[in-house]
Amino acid sequence: MFRKNIYKKFYLSILITFFFFGQLYAQKWDVTADKKAKKSFIKFDKNTAKEGETIYTKNCKTCHGNPGKGDFLITLKPHPVDLASSTTQKYTDGDLFYIISTGRQIMPSFKNVLSEDERWKVISFIRSFNKTYIQVLSLTDPNKSKLVNITMDFDSISNKVNVMIKANEKTGVVNLKDAEVLLFVNRYFGKMQIDKTIRTNNEGKVTFSFPKDLPGDKTGMVDLTIKVNDDNYGEIESQNKLKIGIPTDKPGLNEKRAIWNVVNKAPFWIIITFTSILLVVMFFLGYILYSLFKIRKIGAV
Repeated sequence: MFRKNIYKKFYLSILITFFFFGQLYAQKWDVTADKKAKKSFIKFDKNTAKEGETIYTKNCKTCHGNPGKGDFLITLKPHPVDLASSTTQKYTDGDLFYIISTGRQIMPSFKNVLSEDERWKVISFIRSFNKTYIQVLSLTDPNKSKLVNITMDFDSISNKVNVMIKANEKTGVVNLKDAEVLLFVNRYFGKMQIDKTIRTNNEGKVTFSFPKDLPGDKTGMVDLTIKVNDDNYGEIESQNKLKIGIPTDKPGLNEKRAIWNVVNKAPFWIIITFTSILLVVMFFLGYILYSLFKIRKIGAV
């Protein structure tokens, strides 16, 4: 019996040890040196911190709570850290930008939710809780993104979208090597990513496999968005239209009677129900006013 209890305690201690180190590892971020050294091209000040607070409140506060208050969502495992704590403030700006952009486990990636500017402004808000923080601005010119030219074509045989990304520098045309590229199709309620995130080759080229059954408009036209993330040129977006979808002659969501449409296209049952309720309310209000008038008249007598 004594030996059995010893074994139980031994196994329990092993489980606790694994859980402790598992939690410790879950909170540790493995950020490469180049990402760690990334700096903001936006000067952090009271205005950027205030804008960052608005973005933070909308996207981050639910889990991380109010910085410095310790009211983060402790029911999550691993639990979110207090962003005003020394644990967070010891990270470099590049670390924070990487963490916000990529996410991990229960923390979502905000790379396709928030623009690069918005992510830096969130970091500006986080840094406003660090009295000893001194910002080192990026030497990269944010206007360099305007030098980037994105072209695309479609190979109907292989059903692939080819994207070429180059920068028109004064010294000549430069291929954007190892740039992160995402392809989206614009839909009614947001952007749908096509294929996975792919990095450009030495020629600045990337190829996406396009679904053969994706519906387009009446002529098969599809609205595409290309999003590029590059360490030297920043974040670039390009809009394009290609006739690569399945021709689909369906009325748009705003062309037929629906709950979210205006009165002249709303479903008849909603119009009738709303009108009936309004008439009933008006009848009872009229009846109450009439009753009060009668009571006052009786009292006067």
